[in-house]
Amino acid sequence: MSRTAPHLVAAISPHGFGHAAQTAPVLNALRTRVPDLRVTLRTTVPRDLLAARVGGPWDYEPVASDFGMVMASALDIQVDASADAYARLHDRWEEEVEREAAALAALDPDLVLCNVPYLPLAAAARLGIPAIALCSLNWADVYMHYCGARPEAAAVHAHMLDAYRAARWFLQPEPSMPMTDIPNRRPIGPIAAVGADRRDELRRRLGLGPRERAVLITPGGIALPLPVDAWPRLPGVRWIVPGAWKIARPDAIAREAIPMPFVDLLRSSDAVIGKPGYGTFVEAGCNGTPVLYVRRHDWPEEPYLVDWLERRGRALEIERSRLERGDVADALDALLALPAPPPVKPTGADEAASLILGACP
Repeated sequence: MSRTAPHLVAAISPHGFGHAAQTAPVLNALRTRVPDLRVTLRTTVPRDLLAARVGGPWDYEPVASDFGMVMASALDIQVDASADAYARLHDRWEEEVEREAAALAALDPDLVLCNVPYLPLAAAARLGIPAIALCSLNWADVYMHYCGARPEAAAVHAHMLDAYRAARWFLQPEPSMPMTDIPNRRPIGPIAAVGADRRDELRRRLGLGPRERAVLITPGGIALPLPVDAWPRLPGVRWIVPGAWKIARPDAIAREAIPMPFVDLLRSSDAVIGKPGYGTFVEAGCNGTPVLYVRRHDWPEEPYLVDWLERRGRALEIERSRLERGDVADALDALLALPAPPPVKPTGADEAASLILGACP
């Protein structure tokens, strides 16, 4: 990076919050090494979530350079709507690359980091700006998994791959999809924020006795409302739920009402309930928190996340129908009876920072 105050533009997918959870530790590691680093976050991930994770000053442009897949819920993909949206985008591909290039040129960055929009990578290549991709998945593989039978799929896929291959590196944090079509891939260690253990404080705040449990329910960045209001009472369990669900029962509390960062709350909870997503799974594995999860089954990244957490941490699957009716007591007991391995060390952020700095002029 050549300037006195080098400028990095980070384009972060808003498809869930896992992309931001992966990117934030890398940005923090970069700022530790380059204290005067200027950062522009280009994403529609909410500013308050970014502020809780990305240290130092940064500029915010609420622009989404990708949409991932169109979702009906955290578990349900709208395949036809997704395919149609990609077809419209790639019908005007050259125009979209030019538009994105103009937006990047106006920002005048020294480096573009993408997790994992491919349009900014194509635009950076057109402008001759160094660019690096970072993610445990890529939209080319996800697109072909769901939409590969469409008549326009080959052309859409080719644009995607060309963009990803134009990056200096495609950094693959453990665990990742294989990405065999991307020759510039570079495996690195897991990326996760590690929280402070505030278990005693959390238990005091919730008024928990020695045998009672605090269970955090987190669907990630895509809505998955669960009918917790209708669940049977489970003695000895206090549910920590998203405030947007407006759950009104004495054994539930909105997580926003607990004044601690999310990663501290995750580390301090007795268990987490969620879906397989990089942010939830890898942060749980690196903070030593057991996970009760409901599969999406057709999400192509899922097998790699599940295999990793079941090997490196504590995780058990629960059927969606059981979770929706609150039939979780036996599964929670079995989960908490699993032997606790040591938390995984999240080495990937420092590895990514070294590779990013080494790739820049």
